[in-house]
Amino acid sequence: MKKFIKILSMVFALIMLAATAVSAAPYQTYTYSIDGFALYSPDAYVPEMNIDSNYMGLESPLQKPTDMVTDKAGNVYIIDSARAELIVLDRYYKFKFSIKNFVNDQGVPDEFTNPQGVFVSRDRIFVCDTDASRIVTFDLDGDFDSIIPQPESNLFTESAAYKPIALAVDQYDRLYVVSSTTYQGIIVMTDEGQFTSFIGAQKVVANMWQILWRSFQTEEQRRRSEAFISTEFNNITITDDGFIYVTTQSIDEAKQQAAIRGKDISGDYAPVKMLNASGVEIMRRNGFYPPSGEVDISQLSTDVIKGPSVIIDVAVGPEKTWSIVDQKRSKIFTYDFDGNLLFAFGDTGTMLGNISIIQAICYQGNTMMILDALNNSITTYKRTEYADALIQALAYQNNQKYDQAIDSWVEILKRNSNFDTAYIGIGQSLFRQGKYAEAIEYYKSAYDTVNYSNAYKELRKEWISKYLFILIAAIVVVIVLWSKFMGYAKKVNYKTSISVGKRTYKQELLYAFHLIFHPFDGFWDLKHEKRGSVRAGATIIGITIIAFYYQAIGQGYIMNPKGQYSSIFMQFAAVLVPFFLFAIANWCLTTLFDGEGSFKDIFIALSYSLAPLPAMVIISTILSNVVTSSELTIVNLLITVGYLWVGLLVFFGMMVTHDYSMSKNVLTTLGTIVGMAFIMFIAILFTTLLGKVVSFVTNIIDELSYRM
Repeated sequence: MKKFIKILSMVFALIMLAATAVSAAPYQTYTYSIDGFALYSPDAYVPEMNIDSNYMGLESPLQKPTDMVTDKAGNVYIIDSARAELIVLDRYYKFKFSIKNFVNDQGVPDEFTNPQGVFVSRDRIFVCDTDASRIVTFDLDGDFDSIIPQPESNLFTESAAYKPIALAVDQYDRLYVVSSTTYQGIIVMTDEGQFTSFIGAQKVVANMWQILWRSFQTEEQRRRSEAFISTEFNNITITDDGFIYVTTQSIDEAKQQAAIRGKDISGDYAPVKMLNASGVEIMRRNGFYPPSGEVDISQLSTDVIKGPSVIIDVAVGPEKTWSIVDQKRSKIFTYDFDGNLLFAFGDTGTMLGNISIIQAICYQGNTMMILDALNNSITTYKRTEYADALIQALAYQNNQKYDQAIDSWVEILKRNSNFDTAYIGIGQSLFRQGKYAEAIEYYKSAYDTVNYSNAYKELRKEWISKYLFILIAAIVVVIVLWSKFMGYAKKVNYKTSISVGKRTYKQELLYAFHLIFHPFDGFWDLKHEKRGSVRAGATIIGITIIAFYYQAIGQGYIMNPKGQYSSIFMQFAAVLVPFFLFAIANWCLTTLFDGEGSFKDIFIALSYSLAPLPAMVIISTILSNVVTSSELTIVNLLITVGYLWVGLLVFFGMMVTHDYSMSKNVLTTLGTIVGMAFIMFIAILFTTLLGKVVSFVTNIIDELSYRM
């Protein structure tokens, strides 16, 4: 009986586990946190129904559907390339009519030849008759209208083939055609077939080896070698405002992945782009990652499918949202106009809502439609309350109803507190109302440094206008005090240089202000005139450690949005480890190569070389609290100058300390760096060996204790 109950319990547990996986996995949406982890959020779209050939009322099933669009009335247009037919359904997905044979403008019976794409304008249907190298148009009732032939232009190469696979038509009846064999970009033509231009050609970059190799080739070899051509597009759609979304799957995976991981906003290697009518890339990529589909994080992801997404279609949704299809994972990603990921869902499988091979996506009002090329069917998805609230928030924001937008974003946060776009949306609404301080807090919650900077800039303007005279007075006081201090240090150093006897601690410390501006005579006097000491050098090292600790805990939000900091012990290690590595390696090497400096001399020279670094670190840390993201170059410049200054002081300090020539000092400096690496290798090796010895002894003691 107990055995039976145990087996029954296991079966019940397996059933519950399977039910949980089936119900949650396929449609669960997610966004990305600041660290790239997938954060699950409420469902945005759920499957509503599956529409097969029988439901459509077709006499024979679909064979190879390749494209699908809808019109303003909700009618659905499907291209079946295997049947060479355009199938039109009404808004309820029932068969309306089809176009397979037609009488062309010459009065001759005609038919499609492997059609691939379809687009519906306000009054016409455009079909890409791919293998016939033409576009055929019909009116909305399915009656033949015209044939748009292959455009003619000198810009087409002699070997170029015209294979239209997708197109879009703007409000001025301009055609934007994607040809599968055309690499110059999107073909722009009139509705009569007159060629206008190419737009949006992909960026091509040759690597250094290719450039070098081509420089040695003859003209004939260059002509025969592989040409550097841009990648072609594979799909296109257009907004009511005339903005064009285009997709491609021909980008090198390594470059595409590097662009995603590097958060590249240029769009050079993006699988989806947004172009204006002139072909200029204008997509906003303000999200945590640029819109590219899946973000492949190998060390965190358990997904067996690796690498960038394969984007094969794009559709424009309500309130300037847009969705792309990742055919590799059968997943749909939806973004807002600013490039923020709103939600993503989808998976392969046989249950309702899972798509085996996504071929196309389109919107029918609030309904999302997915064309399944393997099952030859359409799956419709309806919006959930969560997605309705999200679209409503975007609508309020787009219509400048900021108070209502805030209420909608708050409702969304009640369902998904990890949704960064909601925090950004509230921040933008508050920003447009002039509530900059409140907006900043919401931007900080989403780690949005760009919008934070915009709000902080306005807040800073108010603060400066209010305290302008106090600020000017403070700057003048600081400059005067600094000038007085430098004059005092100069006076003390001069008196010390003409005096004899033991130097005081104050004189040894103030000498650093002479040395950093006069390195050659400064290091000479430091060694031969005993102007410095170990105690003063240790003090400078301590000040440097404190300066870096202040940087760790005092950086502004722009430079440290996550609020991370390291302890004082980490700063000790960060300063002392490289310091003593260099000192030991340099002393060992210069002892063998007639260096005149002792280890004490090297220690003092190195410590005094650090003198300008604390000032640069402290000033840059203070400035990081008052600059915007566009002004960070000032902060980074100060830090860079500080490190370069220290590097030059160390170089000349070692040259003077050891009495080396310039060339010999260069060699010993390079040798010192190699020596540092060697010492680190020995230290790591010794530490590893010591750990193994300790582990071995511990195991022996444990074994003896068990046996005794």
